[in-house]
Amino acid sequence: MRITVVGTGYVGLVVGVCLAETGNDVVCADVDAGKIGRLNAGEIPIYEPGLEPLVERNLREGRISFTTEVAPAVAGAEIVFIAVGTPPGEDGSADLQHVLAVADTIGRNMPDDGPEKIVITKSTVPVGTAAKVRAAIGRHTGRRVHVCSNPEFLKEGAAVLDFMKPDRVVVGVDSEYAREKLGELYSPFVRTGNPILFMDIASAEITKYAANAMLATRISFMNMIAGLCEAVGADVSHVRQGIGTDERIGPGFLFAGIGYGGSCFPKDVKALVHTLRESGVDASILDGVEKVNEAQKRLLLQRVVERYGEDLAGRTFAVWGLSFKPETDDMREAPSLTVVRGLVERGARVLAHDPEAEHEAQRYFADLLETRGLALFEHNYDCLEGADALLVLTEWAPYRNPDFARVQALLGEPVVFDGRNLWDPERMRDMGFEYVSVGRVALAAAEPGRSLAAAGA
Repeated sequence: MRITVVGTGYVGLVVGVCLAETGNDVVCADVDAGKIGRLNAGEIPIYEPGLEPLVERNLREGRISFTTEVAPAVAGAEIVFIAVGTPPGEDGSADLQHVLAVADTIGRNMPDDGPEKIVITKSTVPVGTAAKVRAAIGRHTGRRVHVCSNPEFLKEGAAVLDFMKPDRVVVGVDSEYAREKLGELYSPFVRTGNPILFMDIASAEITKYAANAMLATRISFMNMIAGLCEAVGADVSHVRQGIGTDERIGPGFLFAGIGYGGSCFPKDVKALVHTLRESGVDASILDGVEKVNEAQKRLLLQRVVERYGEDLAGRTFAVWGLSFKPETDDMREAPSLTVVRGLVERGARVLAHDPEAEHEAQRYFADLLETRGLALFEHNYDCLEGADALLVLTEWAPYRNPDFARVQALLGEPVVFDGRNLWDPERMRDMGFEYVSVGRVALAAAEPGRSLAAAGA
C-alpha cells in the first residue's frame, strides 16, 4: 500500500518504519527540515532501541522516504496517518491545531480521481476529533474520505517491539471499506492470533485515554500505599507482591517510586480530566491521580531537605538518571526536572549522569549548566567523587548492580536516596550505607561511616 505518515516524532517514525518493514511504500512527512535531513542521512533524532537498523534497511531498500513536502505526500497516498503532537493547553485539553492543520492540507490536496482515501488519527486525540478532521477535509473536497481512529499503544523504550508484535490493535471505523483495508494492513502484525479490535470511532478515541489513565492510576495508587507503608513501618515491595499475585490485579505498574512522567501519561490524564468535566462526568479519581503524582515528584527532594536542611549551599549531590524512564532519552515531565532544579535552587551543586539523555539535559537545563549549578558526566561513577549523597532517579540497567565498594569510596559520605527502589535496604545497611528508598523503612548504616573494605566485602 502507498502510505504517508505526517509527523516524525516517536509515534510517526515508528509507525512509518514498521509499516515499511512489512513491504508497504511509506513516505514520512514533517515540516522540520533539520529532522528530515538527518533521517534521509540515516540519522535517528530520537533514542529508541531497534529503530536505527530498521530505518537504515528500509531506506536502503527504497521502501521509505522522508520529505518536508507534505502536500504531494498526502495527495499520493492511499492511507494517511496523522501522527503530529497534541500538547496540553492551559486548561489541560489536547491542542488539536496541528492535527486539524494536517486535515486541512489533506482536503486541499485531494486528487480528483483514484482510490478512496483513508485518513487515520494516530495521534492521541479526545473523543470527537475524527468528526473535526472529517469536517476540515470536507471544506475543500466533495470526495468521500474514510476517517478512522487507530490509537497507538507504544511504550518508549519498547516501541518497535510493541508495533511489530502488538497485544492488540484498536481501530475505530465507520465503513466496511476502511475495515477491510486496515485489516489487510495490520494482518502481518497479528499472525500469532492477537486481535484487531474493530469498533466505533468514539470508543477507539476513548480507549487510548482510558488505558493510560488506568496505568497512571495504578502508579499513583501504589505511591499512596508507599506513603502509608512508611507511616506504619511496612514494606511496599511486600504489599506489591501480595496484591500483584492476585490474578484479578496482576503485577504490572505496581512499583512505588517518584512518579510518572513522559509524553503520554501526564498530558493524557489532563486531557481526559478536561473531557470528563466538559461532559459533566465526575473526574475526582483522576484529580487524585494527578495530585499524588505531583507530590511524588517532590518526594526525594523533601527527603534531602529533611536530612540536610533547607539551605544546601556548599553541598554536592550526585544524580543517576535524568530521563523519565530507562531505555529512552525523553525528559518530558521527568521527576529529574523537579529534583535537580530544587537542589540547585537551594544552593547545591548537582553532578549528573544518564546513559542517553545528556543532549536532552543540555536543552532542559541550559541555564543550570551556564551557572555551573549542574554538571553532566559521561560515566556514572565520575559524578560521585566527593558528593554528599547519591540520588537515583531513573532505573537504568547499568545502575542496578554497581560496584558498591567503588560507590562508597567515591562518595564523600555513604548516603543514598533511591527513588526507584533498586536495592535491598538491609543489604545496603550491612554494606555501611545510609539508605533512603520509597515505601520502605529507612535504615541507617549498621556502623555509620564503615567502609566495605572494613566489612570484608
